Amino acid sequence: MAANFDGLRFSHWQTELRSDGIVVLSFDRQGASVNAFSQDALIELSDLLERLAIDPPKGLVLRSAKSSGFIAGADLKEFQEFDRRGTVSDAIRRGQSVFQKLAELPCPTVSAIHGFCMGGGTEISLACRYRVASSDASTRIGLPEVKLGIFPGWGGSARLPRLIGSPKAMDMMLTGRTLSASAARAMGLVDKVVEPAILLDTAIGLLQNGVQRPFQQRFLGWISNTWIARRILAPQMTKQVARKAPRAHYPAPYALINTWQQSGGKGIQGRLDAERKAVVKLASTPTARNLVRIFFLTERLKGLGGKDHGIQRVHVVGAGVMGGDIAAWSAYKGFEVTLQDREQRFIDGAMSRAQELFAKRVKDEAKRPAVAARLKSDLAGDGVPEADLVIEAIIENPEAKRDLYQSVEPRLKPDALLTTNTSSIPLTELREHIQRPAQFAGLHYFNPVALMPLVEIIRHDAMAPETEKRLAAFCKAIDKLPVPVAGTPGFLVNRVLFPYMLEAANAYAEGIPGPVIDKAAVKFGMPMGPIELIDTVGLDVAAGVGMELAPFLGLTVPAALGNVEAGKRGKKDGQGLYKWENGKPVKPEVPQDYKAPEDLEDRLILPLLNEAVACLYDGVVSDGDLLDAGVIFGTGFAPFRGGPIQYIRSTGADTLLARLKALQARHGDRFAPRPGWDSEALRQPAA
Repeated sequence: MAANFDGLRFSHWQTELRSDGIVVLSFDRQGASVNAFSQDALIELSDLLERLAIDPPKGLVLRSAKSSGFIAGADLKEFQEFDRRGTVSDAIRRGQSVFQKLAELPCPTVSAIHGFCMGGGTEISLACRYRVASSDASTRIGLPEVKLGIFPGWGGSARLPRLIGSPKAMDMMLTGRTLSASAARAMGLVDKVVEPAILLDTAIGLLQNGVQRPFQQRFLGWISNTWIARRILAPQMTKQVARKAPRAHYPAPYALINTWQQSGGKGIQGRLDAERKAVVKLASTPTARNLVRIFFLTERLKGLGGKDHGIQRVHVVGAGVMGGDIAAWSAYKGFEVTLQDREQRFIDGAMSRAQELFAKRVKDEAKRPAVAARLKSDLAGDGVPEADLVIEAIIENPEAKRDLYQSVEPRLKPDALLTTNTSSIPLTELREHIQRPAQFAGLHYFNPVALMPLVEIIRHDAMAPETEKRLAAFCKAIDKLPVPVAGTPGFLVNRVLFPYMLEAANAYAEGIPGPVIDKAAVKFGMPMGPIELIDTVGLDVAAGVGMELAPFLGLTVPAALGNVEAGKRGKKDGQGLYKWENGKPVKPEVPQDYKAPEDLEDRLILPLLNEAVACLYDGVVSDGDLLDAGVIFGTGFAPFRGGPIQYIRSTGADTLLARLKALQARHGDRFAPRPGWDSEALRQPAA
């Protein structure tokens, strides 16, 4: 056995033959801090498995040699390159072939999982006879491929339904959600969960003694994949998916259900062949290409700030919805936070909302008191001198904000940062009288704070680069994605979103029913319609942003936004453009014979694209990728379209410009093309 690997040199794998005849195979991808499957690593593994098949050991343990985690999945940069070359089928076939060799080894096999185990990492584990996972909180197991516009293609969709039953397996793959080790154990995905220190010993024990899966799990794995079960379950699954993801926009979930329904009863090779064909077809769709691109944009944003933020204590001034939620989220993410307002009743309301957040997010009740203790009420502002970061979140009034800075700044530590959560006021208006403008910036969160991933870091010409780096690192520490933007009115997200909302208000004022306007936007791919969005953010907030931005953009605020009645500000009052009940809009019925104007979608979407082009031209962000990332994560702009700039490139800038000019001729100069449509950046081929 010791001679089994003679003549083979491995760059990515370490082999250890133990005295008990068990081989420990450790993945350690060369030149990388994280394990991801490259084709080189798969080819090496294939050679290894062929040798092991010739002279089988007593058992095989598959583990990671990296402390960062188990396996993150496939190398997506390689995947993009295969897509460009048209060789995705070869890459899928290789992965399937190698994992099948592992599954066919004439000896017991076990994967020892610690840390992240995603995509291909989970798929190779499914090819083992047993799985053991560490109880560490960092251990997460998942098959998130649907979020990339495909589904598991290295045997994951072929094996998982047989292992844990199709209802649980399909739910896991259709949502892309990840599981803790204990949750994976409960559904039968892993056989044992143990402390990290005894992970390897437990894996070896499984090889030596085996384990019998409960009869109920084995029975479910069989019965839920029979012909009659697939015939009954597949339509139900399709119906559930259709509520959240239209087939035209997101084909992957439907392809997964169809592939399982058609081939789930075949042998393993038949299931693998069907899986490969479907995934190869999906990989070439615009949706998959755009979602993979968004993955890389996310990684780029995460890498903007590094780790060194030097922030431990955060002081928030303003306990309204935004300020209170920013404070609560910061405390939840591990920071010591003090929350100030002019009256205790405002702070008390924010503290109550914070408890709701902690109850929802901190599953272990025993840990909640420690999290809650990090957030302290601070009516007098005693936390200011101790704070490393001060976030101002008071009313959108430049004078009020400047008055606050004059009282707060003299009390700050020398290296403390002072930031504003303003949503639209240029920082040049706010920094008057500030003594240390280098340490002043905008930190613009989006509502609801717990759900929206983006934070805009607002620049101004006197801000120090180090301030931006520290704030970007802080954003990463609280699991937010930072996008640095220029401090011009509206910054990026509100500036791009405002013309879209304004045109929706214009259409509404013309008598086009709100549900019709919303339906047109959702059909394009927006997460909710603009009329519902106006009600959600509040007519008063929309009007405030409108008054700030309209003069800058040369637009007019319609009466629907300009004259907001008390008690009719939208969702928060239960009445706005719609009536609201139990947090949901009650949309009026539209007559069946009502026909929406043919240009309605263009009227809504083209103003957004027009302003995105102007933002790029004005240098609000440094490039089109950052603009797309900001608008996707800040507004929910249809991810499958890749962002405004990517959508312009794929549709054709000249085509869209012609449609914009047609709207200008029909509806007026608010549709006049903004500067930047002749930019070469818009004529680059879509990625």
